[in-house]
Amino acid sequence: MITEIGITAGDIWHYLEEHGKSSLSDIVRSIDTERERVLMSIGWLAREGHLIVEKSGPDYTVYLRR
Repeated sequence: MITEIGITAGDIWHYLEEHGKSSLSDIVRSIDTERERVLMSIGWLAREGHLIVEKSGPDYTVYLRR
């Protein structure tokens, strides 16, 4: 499972590199894996200090830390 989370984290990283600041909903829809794995991967990247996650109305905004 750790390998799959890492692969999904890479997919999220590339998505954000291409699209910039994005809603959590858009990321979940765009990454081709189950929602739970996307959320675990975002948590991993955020914990490692690579992402910023901010509450934005009913959703969250996610972007790469520069």
